[in-house]
Amino acid sequence: MDLAEIFRVMRRRWYVLVPGLLLTAGLTVGAWLLVPVSYESQSTVAMLNSRKGAAADGNPFLSMEPSLTGMADSLARNVNSDASKAELKAEGLSLKYEAKIADNAQGPLLWLTVTGDDRAAVLKGNKTLMAFTAQRLKELQADQKVSPDSMIRITTIVPPQTPEPQLKNKIQYLVMAAGLGVVLSLVATFFAEARRRGTKPRRHRQEPENRQAAETEPGTEPRAQPLPEARPAPDPVEESFGAQPEQPRDQPTVQLPVLPVAERRPAKRPPSWVK
Repeated sequence: MDLAEIFRVMRRRWYVLVPGLLLTAGLTVGAWLLVPVSYESQSTVAMLNSRKGAAADGNPFLSMEPSLTGMADSLARNVNSDASKAELKAEGLSLKYEAKIADNAQGPLLWLTVTGDDRAAVLKGNKTLMAFTAQRLKELQADQKVSPDSMIRITTIVPPQTPEPQLKNKIQYLVMAAGLGVVLSLVATFFAEARRRGTKPRRHRQEPENRQAAETEPGTEPRAQPLPEARPAPDPVEESFGAQPEQPRDQPTVQLPVLPVAERRPAKRPPSWVK
């Protein structure tokens, strides 16, 4: 089936295709209005060396050791654990959040991200997550009996940003719904075309049966039967010599020449005086 035939089928079965497309458009617009918009707020924190470790030069940003990156990774894993989620939920953060090392970071930087449907709740949740992360860092070091002067510190690099709408996922879902509706409309159109074509040969096949039933139905006059084919009269000469059996038409036959009756000479009778 070429492209021209596809358009011809769509034109013939427009009464199936058009309602399907209108229904798809209505559902897509309704989903756009009903599906809530997701908002996201992000902040960035950094791990700093302890006061005792930064006492040499007095600037903690100049003494960022590789061990601080390992500590940032450990802290992110702890904040993302189920136990931390339960504690944050008890503090009022029930939205989706994530803590991870910043992409392409050249130091111990953490991204704290909160996602939700309410703009104000997302911003408040990000602030709660930042406070919880700093408190958890102190608890992890306190469990190891680290003195306050030797504890790794945390500082805010980027405060919680104003929540921005995230339309990418919403658009993806709407495109998928619209595509599915168009595909189902085309399938219904070609199904109606195939069903229509499939019923035509059956009618032609039933016509001889209906015709034969009408001929044999009681109360109807039978149709005149065709006369038998007339055969030529037999030749008397061939009858005198005996008719030869009829040869099949598909086999060649050889006929012997027969003299006319006038050329046949009667047999001579002997004279009367001969006894």
